[in-house]
Amino acid sequence: MPLLATVEAKRLRGPEARAWRRFGPYLSERQWGTVREDYSATGDAWNYLTHEEARSRAYRWGEDGIAGFSDDELA
Repeated sequence: MPLLATVEAKRLRGPEARAWRRFGPYLSERQWGTVREDYSATGDAWNYLTHEEARSRAYRWGEDGIAGFSDDELA
């Protein structure tokens, strides 16, 4: 389905969309891991790292558009 024909595309072209568009897309300052990032021996992704450890870990599989860099599939 072409982007122009979707309900979301119509919503984004509406008058209420103008207010947030002047600021651009939201970009997080860091990327958080997902369950795909499970490198534990037991397969327990949620308990593998503490919150403190997770803050200093680099993640590979997310698509958060860090610093404005992303691919054309991130919308």
